[in-house]
Amino acid sequence: MTTTVRHATRLPAFHLKPCLLAVALAGFALPAAAAQTITVGHTTSDSSHYSEGIDAFKATLEELSDGEFTVNEQSSGALGGERAMIEGLQIGTIDAVVTSTGPLGNFVPETYVLDLPFLFKDYDHARCVLDGEVGQDLLDKIGEHDLVGLAWTENGFRHMTNSQRDIETPEDAQGLKIRTMENEMHMAAFNEMGVHPTPMAFPELFTALQQGTVDGQENPISVILTGNLWEVQDRLSLTGHVYSPAIMLASPILWDGLSDEQKGWFMEAAQAGAEATRAMVSRLETEGVEELKAKGMTVVDDIDKSQFQAAVEPSYSVYTDEYGSEMLDRIRSSDCGS
Repeated sequence: MTTTVRHATRLPAFHLKPCLLAVALAGFALPAAAAQTITVGHTTSDSSHYSEGIDAFKATLEELSDGEFTVNEQSSGALGGERAMIEGLQIGTIDAVVTSTGPLGNFVPETYVLDLPFLFKDYDHARCVLDGEVGQDLLDKIGEHDLVGLAWTENGFRHMTNSQRDIETPEDAQGLKIRTMENEMHMAAFNEMGVHPTPMAFPELFTALQQGTVDGQENPISVILTGNLWEVQDRLSLTGHVYSPAIMLASPILWDGLSDEQKGWFMEAAQAGAEATRAMVSRLETEGVEELKAKGMTVVDDIDKSQFQAAVEPSYSVYTDEYGSEMLDRIRSSDCGS
């Protein structure tokens, strides 16, 4: 089969009058390249600490790229629960996600270590570890599982709420149905306390609490406040049982299509987002409890955490029996926060 290539007939430029020549050349000007839209999903509200971080990510990326990229935030679980969104990253249907580490262990088991109860002393300790060698090693591990870890960000220390009774000791929590993330470490810890852990995606939580499907839940102050959980929970216990990191992940399909310079923009923007998120978490950790009290929640803050720590200590074996203690020992022996 012979293919005939047809070329448009065009007069040589020197046969055109000057004004016509200008018009002709203008018609061949290349249009400005359209900005590439990066869709970023998360499960919290558009007034949350996640959203605050995404605003900073958006502003930084758009500035560094001079408009080459723009960011479209999809909040409140519009793209699904956290586990579903991580799966979307792997197949390229979502560009980027800010997620808790709760479901991440299902994809990258090495990150389960971060979900062990009472692992971190305080915020300084946790942030130092994640911003250091341990955090980078875990980001590298994430890269081996069809995901790209851009930056560690934050939810904060998790506390328990419920609609039944004040929780001052582990015994007070026994028998309660508490929503947890889909995370093996969290569920094991609550089982040790005699709690009935009930995993479900965050977008389902408010309705489950409202309908009494579960008695309570556990989340950082930032999530309890911006998620309006105080509307369906009237008791808060400041147990601080788990430090909950978050992470910004990108799709490897998006990442592989970026130049080294563009990757640098994304990394810098993600770090700006992490800093903005942590700043909001710090603010809400100090101001949010008072705000929740003003909204009618009873807050139990005189808690002997050592009782809770002793109650959940056996759950560590769920991690160490499967994955060993090397990463756990590295975190515990870190000079961060000392």
